[in-house]
Amino acid sequence: MSTNALYTDLSGYYDLMCADIDYPAQSHAVKRLHQLFGNGGLRHLDLACGTGPHIRHFQDFGFQCAGLDIHQPMLDKAQQRCPEAMFSVGDMCDFQFDTSFDLITCFLYSIHYSQGLDKLRGCIASAHRALSDNGLFCFNAVDKTRINNALYVGHSVQHEGSEFTFRSGWHYVGPGERQSLRLSIHRSTNGVGESWHDEHPMVALSFPELVRLLEPWFEVTLFEHDYERIVPWDGESGNAIFVCVKRQGPDSVGEAR
Repeated sequence: MSTNALYTDLSGYYDLMCADIDYPAQSHAVKRLHQLFGNGGLRHLDLACGTGPHIRHFQDFGFQCAGLDIHQPMLDKAQQRCPEAMFSVGDMCDFQFDTSFDLITCFLYSIHYSQGLDKLRGCIASAHRALSDNGLFCFNAVDKTRINNALYVGHSVQHEGSEFTFRSGWHYVGPGERQSLRLSIHRSTNGVGESWHDEHPMVALSFPELVRLLEPWFEVTLFEHDYERIVPWDGESGNAIFVCVKRQGPDSVGEAR
């Protein structure tokens, strides 16, 4: 199976795969962070938006939303879920819009899909360029130095007469800037089982390394990966929410280049 065949060929199962995600809590927490750190504007762009569940909540909050994803089958479903939003096929590492945004989000660790530090720099630069003054770039990330290759998360769900079991886990062999997300889906129907396995190459870096990439462009604050409370990162946990406020002036842009 090719690298992203799971998302391309099985896009109809994506929402089932993410059935255990608390989209309302994630969306509400980021809205609150935008109120505390951002400019209060209501123009929102969601990178790697998938089928649009986060966008649905931000629209309900009153935002004017746009979504960007590299997979058209995902966007087809997102458009059905959020007919008022604008969706575009594109690479989050090199994008440009005619309008600016007050809030740019990238949920579900999708920032790691940059697949290399040069591509990640392009994503950061594109987000900075697309934000309005004092706009907010918010995403979650995992620190490569704290990945336990033996850990997986999983859940099962019933759908149209079949039972689906989903598992995912980070894998980092080190050293270097490459890690992977290992995914598996097992479907059982009337006692007959069928499985898919996929491994997505992703960029790997520590939190200090990521902060150094961001700081020429943004003022960066890290929070614990807790969408129920807004708590500063403790410096130890391997997952965090990055809250990045756009820096102003040509000096920061010139330095980053």
